[in-house]
Amino acid sequence: MRELLAQTWQNLTANRLRTFLTMFGVAWGVAAIVILSATGEGFQRGNQRVLEELGKNIVIIRNGRTSLQAGGQRAGRMIRLTLDDVHALKAKARLLEYVSPELMRTVTAKSRFNSGSLQMSGVWPSYLYMRTIEVDVGRPLRQVDCDEARRVVVIGFEAAKQLFAERAPIGQEILLNGVPYTVVGRIRKKLQDSNYTGWDDERLFIPYETMRLDFPIPGENFTAQSLSAIIASSYPWVVDDLERLFDEDNAFIQLALGAQSPVEQEVRDILAPRKGFNPEDTEALGFWNTALESVFFKKMIAAMDSFFLSVSLITLALGGIGVMNIMLVSVRERTHEIGIRKALGASERLIARQFFLEGLMLTLLAGAVGFGVGVGLCSLVNLAPMPERFAGMVVTWPTALLAMATLALVGVLASTYPARRAAALPPVEALRYEI
Repeated sequence: MRELLAQTWQNLTANRLRTFLTMFGVAWGVAAIVILSATGEGFQRGNQRVLEELGKNIVIIRNGRTSLQAGGQRAGRMIRLTLDDVHALKAKARLLEYVSPELMRTVTAKSRFNSGSLQMSGVWPSYLYMRTIEVDVGRPLRQVDCDEARRVVVIGFEAAKQLFAERAPIGQEILLNGVPYTVVGRIRKKLQDSNYTGWDDERLFIPYETMRLDFPIPGENFTAQSLSAIIASSYPWVVDDLERLFDEDNAFIQLALGAQSPVEQEVRDILAPRKGFNPEDTEALGFWNTALESVFFKKMIAAMDSFFLSVSLITLALGGIGVMNIMLVSVRERTHEIGIRKALGASERLIARQFFLEGLMLTLLAGAVGFGVGVGLCSLVNLAPMPERFAGMVVTWPTALLAMATLALVGVLASTYPARRAAALPPVEALRYEI
């Protein structure tokens, strides 16, 4: 085998230009697989990262208005959410992992240094987790803050700059509509591209129980239990089920046309008897399910990856055809050599092995070069600044495995036929061949 490999290498280097041009097609095919797959993975991860800046598969449930009659009551009736609805969802919902109430108000915030009009939300600690509201200094809201209705506030990154400039905000006192609150945490800088009540960097977050006492929703139509919204987060397996739903016939079209996810249907089934509306009334409550956006984008990226992969495989197949063609030319050029070797006792198996190894080595070398070029180009691109929805060129092990497996298959197929052709040459006819 050592002698065969040495002779194979010698034969490949004897025609350097032809070998290089043959390798180029295979190398480009492998590089294309790496680059295009890495691009798709980068877009998927970047989009997921941006979506999670708003929240981790969150469902925003809002007040709505009925569009169907129910229980003898007319359509067009306002449905207002209350704290009891939160407790009902927390106790009965099978698909929801976390639930939190949210009260929202605009308040005048004043520090010793500056003041401003800011949006504020009263929430439970689980809200911060669901909405990926993470502090870079200080601490987040805790359950004890809610239990004791403490006057503490977590402040957004830009809101902190507005009220304190470059000063440390932790431990400072601010007046919210004249009521003193202590800053216990500052939110990290968030790169949101969507929101439903304003950018988190410019907001304030206090315990729900405290806001319920100090800043209830004004108006005769609202009670002490009235909410601005309910924020919930589904279990990860629910999102996986939703992705499988898209794989079924017509599911993508149905959801695109406004069909509801199982989570939304479950919420309506639980709250409909409490609020007196039809569970099939899709207008009775307002929903924004970010899991749907995530699945939509994943399916779009998957379709794009499939197209890119098809183009890459076609390119690689054409490179394999080039290898096969060059090996057939090599067989023809070395017909006399094959005849001499057979006359001296070389078996068909030995002849076939040599030409097979030449084709396979040519393909694998080209593939290794292409893989290295692809990974190198991805690394160079990653040195540049990336847009928000692009996480860079991400080369994953499935991509590497696919490239190597496809390369090996192309190498075997491109080398087998020329090797058999060389082994099948009759010695007498091969010796008579004119050089």
